[in-house]
Amino acid sequence: MEVAVFGAGAVGLGIGSCLIEAGAEVVFVARPDARHYLETHGLRRTGIFGEVAFAPERFGVVGRMDELDDRRIDFVLVCTKSFDSPAVAEALSAAPACRADSCKIVLFQNGWGNFEVFAARIEPRRVFSARVITGFRLLSPRHVDVTVHADAVKIGSLAGADQREMEPLARRISDGGIPAEVTPTVERDLWAKILYNCCLNPLGAVLEQNYGSLGDAEPTRAIMNAIAEETFAVMRAAGFRTHWDDAAGFLRDFHGQMVPATHAHRSSMLQDLKAGRRTEIDAMSGAAVELGERFGVATPFNRIMRDLVRFKESQAAAR
Repeated sequence: MEVAVFGAGAVGLGIGSCLIEAGAEVVFVARPDARHYLETHGLRRTGIFGEVAFAPERFGVVGRMDELDDRRIDFVLVCTKSFDSPAVAEALSAAPACRADSCKIVLFQNGWGNFEVFAARIEPRRVFSARVITGFRLLSPRHVDVTVHADAVKIGSLAGADQREMEPLARRISDGGIPAEVTPTVERDLWAKILYNCCLNPLGAVLEQNYGSLGDAEPTRAIMNAIAEETFAVMRAAGFRTHWDDAAGFLRDFHGQMVPATHAHRSSMLQDLKAGRRTEIDAMSGAAVELGERFGVATPFNRIMRDLVRFKESQAAAR
């Protein structure tokens, strides 16, 4: 199996390390600093699934997809931030290694709207989506730590393609240390994650609080409830579904199980802001606002969260 991992951040290194461990031929498409570290020092994964390490000769690293020429690639795993999707989709559509129908694109990304970006440039039935609720932390450009794992990686199609095409990939990821499985309901899985992220990630970033603190205080519980209700309304109006019939059902599990399980966790968006990096707010709260405008659903709470995070982004960039 030949796999290109586009993006050598925490998720890319975490999933890529599983594939190397399971015997796949893996090449990372990485930025110059990450490429240097990986080519010089190799790759290391630590954390709750144990430790593995690979010398540089166990995998490949390139700076661009076109460096692979016409090499036969079975799967391209897109592990970049959502705001990079247009540029990545353009690069993949032009790369000789990705032109064959047998090459499948799998999106390991946050938020909603990534599939539409790729499906506009690549045959939609070749584009698959993965829902990841495993915590990956980058300790150095070549060292990823797995901090938490809530459920198996779920891989499926939003275009009605045969998800069995993903079984070899899911099996290799699982064999390499992180549980993964194919699902016919990836849309529901993705929306479950979006609901969770819209409620916690922006609010935790703006208030600089961990998730448990947000769940313990009545004012922030009320804000999260309102975000969940309007995000659920947008999802239903747009014709999508998740694992709960209504927002009330989601909120019971959210406050009863999800928030307590991640009580000490801090928002990844907060980490981005503190580091002066661009956030993925437009693929979370921003996606809810955009869909709300398209389908006539008011989204005042998501709009406020989007605008507050954008403000904090601008302040961080100015420092």
